[in-house]
Amino acid sequence: MRAMTTPTRQIRAVFDDETITVYQAYRPEIGDAALALGRFPDWYRRDRMTWIKPSFLWMMYRCGWGTKPDQERVLAIRLRRDGFDAAVHQAVPSHHDPGVYPQQADWQRALKRSPVRVQWDPERDLHHRPLPHRAIQLGLSGTAVDSYVDEWTAGITDATALAHEIHALVQARELDAATRLLPVERPYPLV
Repeated sequence: MRAMTTPTRQIRAVFDDETITVYQAYRPEIGDAALALGRFPDWYRRDRMTWIKPSFLWMMYRCGWGTKPDQERVLAIRLRRDGFDAAVHQAVPSHHDPGVYPQQADWQRALKRSPVRVQWDPERDLHHRPLPHRAIQLGLSGTAVDSYVDEWTAGITDATALAHEIHALVQARELDAATRLLPVERPYPLV
């Protein structure tokens, strides 16, 4: 029997019928305010690109298990699936991909029109080593950030303690225990 391999580009996430979970890491003042309100505060900066990641381990790689400066609070953000799906459908690769846009000029025009960027970065294992398949991350700007903050966010929970607990188990070489605590990410059926 052949072993199943993970497709190179496949969205994997925690999701239910209504929402999909993405991760972000912030400095405590932003994270704590978002947790207290259950949404991002009114003073949340909307004038810059914000990157959302459905992969918990990729987020842990990016934020150093919630230990990097200004990334100490790890948030699990439940987004309405219709919002996430809309973001994916309007996303333009952040780097020219001739397989998507054969002409660089077409890609540059699309990049200027879309408020969403997509990157497929190597997924990571518990030791942050790259895996052969990719994890999606979406960069939101302009109207996409407004929709993210005002319409798509259905709830926010704190994943910082979970990040620290799994990291401690990895450091103690208790990888089976660490793996059991990971959020269960399944292939996401994009609509």
